[in-house]
Amino acid sequence: QVQLVESGGGLVQAGGSLRLSCAASRRNISNYNMGWFRQAPGKDREFVASINRSGGNTLYADSVKGRFTISRDNAQNTVYLQMNSLKTEDTAVYSCAANPRDYSGRYYFLYDYWGQGTQVTVSS
Repeated sequence: QVQLVESGGGLVQAGGSLRLSCAASRRNISNYNMGWFRQAPGKDREFVASINRSGGNTLYADSVKGRFTISRDNAQNTVYLQMNSLKTEDTAVYSCAANPRDYSGRYYFLYDYWGQGTQVTVSS
């Protein structure tokens, strides 16, 4: 099964940018549709963005549309989340997820493999 490791989180001021990476191992990431999700303390897990195997189709939560960009480099076995114009409400643990089905949507329960997450904290 694929293993996922996120990196790139940290502390940033509101209005700033971060780029998260999700590196896959043991399996070729091109076999998986990928998603980014986040969870803030005391809140439910929330869909952020997803991308299909080829990278030709992407989907975003309304709350991040126009600010975040998901992309993938199958040759590097990595998926990225570029986050611009960050807001304090973006503070959360961000996790990437993979699923081998013909699904690249927003429902977390349809993703089979998860990374451990990376903390993003946006200060005012």
